[in-house]
Amino acid sequence: MLLSALRCLLSYVILPVVTPVLGVAASVGPYIGIPVALVALVFDIKGVRRFWLANHRWKWSMTVLYAAVIAMVLGLLIGSIYSLFS
Repeated sequence: MLLSALRCLLSYVILPVVTPVLGVAASVGPYIGIPVALVALVFDIKGVRRFWLANHRWKWSMTVLYAAVIAMVLGLLIGSIYSLFS
């Protein structure tokens, strides 16, 4: 989940503020956001899997939480891909 949070932090706080200050085009966001989102999705899925393999008592609660995070990251990923090609 930390990678998902990092992706959001990069996309909505750091890149919109820092890149214009440094003189870098704002269109650099998707090139950073897409790989970070893909890595975040892989680790989110691995996190869910880890809870299920351990038969943890909170596996259902964590699955719901991870599913919400995965859905948000997928939405951001689709948005980044769309902005990359438009």
